[in-house]
Amino acid sequence: MTETIELKLLSESRLDAQPRDGLPTYNPSVELFAGTAGSTTLQIWRSNGQVVTKSSQRGEKDNIETLRWKSDGQFLAVGWSDGVVRLMGLETSKAVHQMPVCEATKSKIACIGWARNVAGRRSKSTSTSTSAAWDDIIPRELFPSDRKAAVDLPQELTFLEVETALPKLSPLPASGGSGDDSFVFTTRASLEFLFQPFSPHDSENVDVMIVGTDDGQIHVSIYDSFVIGTFKYGLPKYSGEGAHLQLCHHASHPDLSTHMLVFKPSGEVKAKTVHLVPMDLTFIHSSPENLSLLASKTTTLQKLLRYVKQVQMHMMHEWQSTRELPTRFLNSINETLRETGNYGEMDIGQAMYHSVVTGHTFPEVKEWLIDQLAERGHKRWDKAVVSGLHALRSLVHENFLPALERIGIILSRLLGIARFHDSKAEIGFTSTQITRIMDIVSCLMLVGHKILLAVMEELELFQSFSIWLRHEIDRLASSSVSEELTEKEATMEHGKILAYIQQYMPASPLRHYLSNVPADHSENGRLQAEGGSSLLELLSKQLKKQDAGQSSDESIFPQIELLGGYFESKAEDVFEGIAAAEKRSVRFGQPSSIEMENSISKFDVVMSATFNSDTPHGVTYTALTTEGKESSVFLFRTTMSVLNGISGSVITEVSSMILGDGKVLDLKFLNDDSLFVLWATKGEPLRVIKIPQGSHNMGYQPYSTERNIIPHVLRNDQVTSVFLSMTVPYEPGFVPVQMEVKQASSKRGKTPPKICLLGSDMQTYKVFALPEDLFGGADSSQGEAAK
Repeated sequence: MTETIELKLLSESRLDAQPRDGLPTYNPSVELFAGTAGSTTLQIWRSNGQVVTKSSQRGEKDNIETLRWKSDGQFLAVGWSDGVVRLMGLETSKAVHQMPVCEATKSKIACIGWARNVAGRRSKSTSTSTSAAWDDIIPRELFPSDRKAAVDLPQELTFLEVETALPKLSPLPASGGSGDDSFVFTTRASLEFLFQPFSPHDSENVDVMIVGTDDGQIHVSIYDSFVIGTFKYGLPKYSGEGAHLQLCHHASHPDLSTHMLVFKPSGEVKAKTVHLVPMDLTFIHSSPENLSLLASKTTTLQKLLRYVKQVQMHMMHEWQSTRELPTRFLNSINETLRETGNYGEMDIGQAMYHSVVTGHTFPEVKEWLIDQLAERGHKRWDKAVVSGLHALRSLVHENFLPALERIGIILSRLLGIARFHDSKAEIGFTSTQITRIMDIVSCLMLVGHKILLAVMEELELFQSFSIWLRHEIDRLASSSVSEELTEKEATMEHGKILAYIQQYMPASPLRHYLSNVPADHSENGRLQAEGGSSLLELLSKQLKKQDAGQSSDESIFPQIELLGGYFESKAEDVFEGIAAAEKRSVRFGQPSSIEMENSISKFDVVMSATFNSDTPHGVTYTALTTEGKESSVFLFRTTMSVLNGISGSVITEVSSMILGDGKVLDLKFLNDDSLFVLWATKGEPLRVIKIPQGSHNMGYQPYSTERNIIPHVLRNDQVTSVFLSMTVPYEPGFVPVQMEVKQASSKRGKTPPKICLLGSDMQTYKVFALPEDLFGGADSSQGEAAK
């Protein structure tokens, strides 16, 4: 008889969050849990119950539909009722990516799945044959320790990260941005999390996220935020109006580019039928070796675009803040001068110019300087302009130009990829498109340097003007002329004062770069840019006219709002082209159905891979229980061949067991070789039973929806003698209703495999450690009683 093991309690917490759509979900690599507090607030907490973060959408009107951690634990995907999936970063409490999936009024997010696949054509013999080939060329005695480095040199060069030599991007101010990304780039931790350097050891990995909606839509994205597209899947029997299949589960294996999607009829809380549909992502299997390079560079480019857009908003905000208060002061005195009518069309600029040159001040201007502006108003004016120009200078120097430099490097890598694949359409973009975008980036960099020069000049001239203005206020307010004031006046740079009054005070030259562009002007500018001429040439001509004092409203190419919008639209064309190329490589395989007599109460799905003569086969295991048969476990094995990334015919087998006199509370797969069943027997401790679903002794029989499933009836003593059984430490009042299992992890400290149990009060949450020696491959002899 197999020895019974008692599970070891790792942690116990009392949840403030109320579970929704299943368990609070455990991070795969860190001691963090995610759940919902109510239905509108996301909550993440540690194993000791300490809340790490709480967040909700604006207005707290949107509900959380589903949660799912990424397999490496770096992101938490949250599906909201507004139809948007938001990815919460592990190192930040903010949503770092937002992907609209559906319209909130028409459908809702039903399921999220993560997967990690190995990209490209892989063979078991690849590494050995390559090694043998190099052994023929290079004797083993030469370079015994560096032979592998020589073989991998092309890969090392391909994935060489030049960006790491550049200074890190600086965080943006907390205020001044707008939109969904207004707070994403405001902390150093958030920036470092978003812009992590690409690791060569991840060059063969492709992360895939699958999102399903209740109207049958399937949304596919890779590398966290690069959207491939949306697909619609249906079967003839669900073709009527209002009849849909919705995704309810997703399974995959790293070595197979074919995923298994599990659908159920939409609107049914507990269905009797589920449909297993293979989805072939053939672009992962047949993609060029640099798919990961292409995807990592394009996703980084997307993030840099978002960053530059926020920098642009901050720049325009800071410039407007330098003009807002002085404009109010100047408009006040200009209105006074117009009302008196004593000086014709003279404005405050002409009046101040007159004062600087002659030393005489008009009575109205004197009254304004002493009574309205005074010392307090001057300090506000000085602070608004100086702080705004300093902030603008920092934004251009520390944020705008460094981001454009990084974009330029990425574009050069994409240009190389485009030229390498120039004769093929599989990558989705051309060298001409990249060259056009590089032209726009050159324009942005030129304008950035122009802004920097203009800011420095305006700052220098304003400081001279500000000293003179304060001197005028003090002089006019004083009843007698003191020697101190006379000395100040002697040291003033009157040329700079007059230059500021003439060139900057009425309308700063920065308006040529940082103003809002009317929609019709923006459209005309884009039409000119599409005319075939180099945008950099068009910009240079307008800048020459501007320097010569011939600028007009038609000079719109220097405006960063226009250039930024044009850059974004051209980059989106490239992203859409890549997505369209990959989308053409997605297909759905032969479906198979599982029909039960009663409603399915609990189920889980896992996928494994086997290789027969180097031909991979995908094996999907589906474990379920049904209402009315709470002591039975149904195991379905669905096998399909996968040739060149395309799934073939499907064969389904079934094994059913009645596990004695008791009740299955929940069941979950761990890895692709173990099914854990949470089992309750009256008068006995709770047990967790480990069933090796892949064992040859499980007694699988061909399955058909027209044939009855004959179960294997086991006694209680047979279950514990054949299958590995673990007991849950007894605690009065604790009755688990749901279970989650997690693999061992060593990414952030070694953690054992775990079983997480949620109590019937929906607040008590316990985590138990599984013995690591359970996974030593000793299960091949188990399952004898299931024959």
